[in-house]
Amino acid sequence: MTIQHKRRRLLQAALGLGAALPSLRIATAADDPKSARPQAGDRFVYVSGDKKGEVVKPDDLPLGGPQIVVWPMDAATETVRSGSRLNQVLLIRLPAEELSDDTKANAAEGVVAYSAACTHQACPVSMWKKDKQAFYCACHGSEFDPRDAARIVGGPAKRRLAMLPLQIEGGELAAAGPFTGQVGAVKR
Repeated sequence: MTIQHKRRRLLQAALGLGAALPSLRIATAADDPKSARPQAGDRFVYVSGDKKGEVVKPDDLPLGGPQIVVWPMDAATETVRSGSRLNQVLLIRLPAEELSDDTKANAAEGVVAYSAACTHQACPVSMWKKDKQAFYCACHGSEFDPRDAARIVGGPAKRRLAMLPLQIEGGELAAAGPFTGQVGAVKR
């Protein structure tokens, strides 16, 4: 076998392996419960601060904002779904009479939940604009109204934040199903 032939076979093997790696990574992520998207029955735990890892209760949320950033947690296994930043969730408690009908349909006792990944470029939506009563993404200035199913009220985002339907189980907030839309930015 010539050196050129050996190089060609090595290159072909490397290209084949390179083509297979993305599907291997996807399969691994799909099998990892920490990377799985929020599911019905998941509870929510604090991402940081003094209460990091503690389960969030509706009364923990101040009425009218600001929001808190949380991770979903499988209630049965207590696995925190922190394997992907796209799993971060915004929770906010608002007066029920201020919620649009679409928002009320996915709320629990005035608490609503949204993806914390901006729909513009998936930056974290972690700030609160008190004067506008809106979520704010500091990367590019997108603003979302949590009272109206995360309607865009400013910035370059073209889609609302994905909503996560909620319910109350045993006095704790729980996901009532998966996100209602695509999380984060649209892939081009």
